Amino acid sequence: MTRIEQTFKKLKADNKKAFVSYIMAGDPDFKTSLELVMGLPDAGVDIIELGLPFTDPMADGPTIQLAGGRSLDNGMTLLKTLELAKKFREKNDSTPIVLMGYYNPIYSHGVEKFLIDAKAAGVDGLIVVDLPPEEDDELCIPAQAAGINFIRLATPTTDEHRLPKVLQNTSGFVYYVSITGITGAAEAEARDVGPEVARIQENSGLPVVVGFGINTPQKAKAIAEVADGAVVGSAIVSELAKGKKVSEVLGFVKSLADGAHSA
Repeated sequence: MTRIEQTFKKLKADNKKAFVSYIMAGDPDFKTSLELVMGLPDAGVDIIELGLPFTDPMADGPTIQLAGGRSLDNGMTLLKTLELAKKFREKNDSTPIVLMGYYNPIYSHGVEKFLIDAKAAGVDGLIVVDLPPEEDDELCIPAQAAGINFIRLATPTTDEHRLPKVLQNTSGFVYYVSITGITGAAEAEARDVGPEVARIQENSGLPVVVGFGINTPQKAKAIAEVADGAVVGSAIVSELAKGKKVSEVLGFVKSLADGAHSA
């Protein structure tokens, strides 16, 4: 059982929903990013999504695009992202880390080498937004064989014909994108999300967490009430971009986690 599966099992036993936070690795620099990641579990984060910076983040809105740019400008690479994960894992052996990004840096690194390095760094899951299920042989199936969950995105446009294909090799959890469009572009609405989450749960048998458009504790609670968890990314990254101290950002994260956990 992976750390992700163990986490959801424990949350279910405790009758709690998951709170998942996203931050961009290396934003605004390695030291600050590591400090933030190290503080996330104590702020109530159940699963950490660590953004892998890339020059052409087509699914991301301006907030995360700019975070990726800052990270790359400060010399962040795939190897340094794995180093960050490894340093976190030296102090924390229980909180899952999911790398979220695009295929190009992984392909350039070499898939086999990447999976060996990611496993050694303590990475538990992958979300690779530009690899459709038709390309499962590229990374998804090798990742599963290496003991790393491959987490797929489902969206409002994933209809009943497409959903089985999307779910066929998914593990860990399903990430439901609550809006049509890029990150940070609109707000999620629980009334719209609930029926879609139920449909995916029924078809997958996996936990479904909802991301995109969640930016307040109240919204995190509302979404967690109709799903297995809530994901917040842009709102956290935005706080960091304002130049706030890590302690202030972690305080904001805790308010979001408390919201999700109160569902």
